[in-house]
Amino acid sequence: MTDSGSGVWVAHGATGVAGIIRAVDGGYSVTIAGADEAVGTYPTMDVAKAALHSAMPPGSDWPRFEQH
Repeated sequence: MTDSGSGVWVAHGATGVAGIIRAVDGGYSVTIAGADEAVGTYPTMDVAKAALHSAMPPGSDWPRFEQH
């Protein structure tokens, strides 16, 4: 996967921003909206997206990811 931009992706859910994924050394760091700390760092973007979605409230639709 080749991306241009800053290495920051914002996840948008039904009620607004759900979280942020940042490219870091060794993977992708996931932070849920409103949290002070990341929930973890994951080896691939697909795993990071799944982790962010799993941290959203039960029954949440898959968020829309936008690179910034």
